[in-house]
Amino acid sequence: MLPLTALKKLIISTKIPLIMIKVCLADNQPVVHFGVKSYFKDHAEISLVGHVGNYNMILDLLKIKPVDVLILDLELEGLSSLNMVKFLLKEFPSTKIIIFSNLSENIYAPNALKAGVSSYLHKTSKLETLGNTIIKVSHGAIIYSDTVKKNLALIAKQNKSERLYRKLSNREIEVLRFLSDGKKNNEISKILGLNEKTISTYKLRLLTKLNVTNLVDLVNKAKTLEIV
Repeated sequence: MLPLTALKKLIISTKIPLIMIKVCLADNQPVVHFGVKSYFKDHAEISLVGHVGNYNMILDLLKIKPVDVLILDLELEGLSSLNMVKFLLKEFPSTKIIIFSNLSENIYAPNALKAGVSSYLHKTSKLETLGNTIIKVSHGAIIYSDTVKKNLALIAKQNKSERLYRKLSNREIEVLRFLSDGKKNNEISKILGLNEKTISTYKLRLLTKLNVTNLVDLVNKAKTLEIV
């Protein structure tokens, strides 16, 4: 039997390679790309194998490169609803998704977790926390905060009208109110000081969240549920 010192030397000299966790970052902001790339550059367990700036680039990358964990911002260009996140999970079942976003955790995390993502982190989280979450998620864990747990429990107790209301962000409610008043996208964009394309995105999100396909039904449903 080898002495302990000799055994340690043998283990070190063998240099058994670690199986790195392959990660892709999907985010609009260059500063986020820079920060994440810099932090994980020499990480012992995590390898950043791709970084993209819009939804279509995710599809292109996942078709040609295996990715264990996708870090995804819900405000990514081209991503207009959680149905598109569900599509990614269905088409690429071996890839886990962590939402890393500035959008309200209280409003978006419950629906994101129900869609099948493995974790929801706000961008105010430390990169160390992101790293630990990546590792845990890669091993099959589902991670979300105590705040989200309480929110999920509260939503379960609410009636249908209240649950739908909680799905909407403050900005989406503003847009919905202007749409209900008969205003066009370009008018709303001027009122709110937003790009007209952004208003279109909010409109698409409202259609998806309230499960309707046209503006008339959207407004009628909002009125029926007393959202506006």
